[in-house]
Amino acid sequence: GLHDSAVYQCIILDAVDIRLAHGHHAAPIPEITPIAKTTEVTPTAHTAEHLLNQTMMRMFGCGRAVVAHIERKKSKMDFVLDHKPQRKEEKEIEDAMNRLIAMDMPVTCEYVTLADLTPESTAPGGKYAGVNIDRLPDEVSETICLVRIGDYDVCPCIGKHVRSTAQIGRFELLGTSWDEHKRLFRVRYKIV
Repeated sequence: GLHDSAVYQCIILDAVDIRLAHGHHAAPIPEITPIAKTTEVTPTAHTAEHLLNQTMMRMFGCGRAVVAHIERKKSKMDFVLDHKPQRKEEKEIEDAMNRLIAMDMPVTCEYVTLADLTPESTAPGGKYAGVNIDRLPDEVSETICLVRIGDYDVCPCIGKHVRSTAQIGRFELLGTSWDEHKRLFRVRYKIV
């Protein structure tokens, strides 16, 4: 099945990566060339990616990462932001991630059909509020998995995940960088 395919393992459907894995061009993002790297991905690093995406969305009002390199030893994700985060905000990212991990939230998968994901059902207050299917490839299966992390995050995904956030370990922010021209904020981290 789809979950057993090495090509698909740990590639997020709600990220630009899946289009690239299928040979598609990514949705245009001004002056950004999305790239994907999915080697040595572990369920812990992959689940942390979900948490970091939602944390950045909530803290900075941005979208999910436009670039994600998730690996066993270290990972990096790029976000389009309206400003360069200050050191205090960077520390808040790390602190928030470790608080979320410690909350021991369940990580579950719910299979739904694309027909279930209507504008009404994905709107705030809807059964699938917050789910964005705009980045799914054209050839996506009619049935998809929605990965939920407690009430904190939900997104289409076919990767492997831990059963609860406490299994992730500790999130360690290794560094950040800012590209003023592209408005890209890169977060480099590892899970220990």
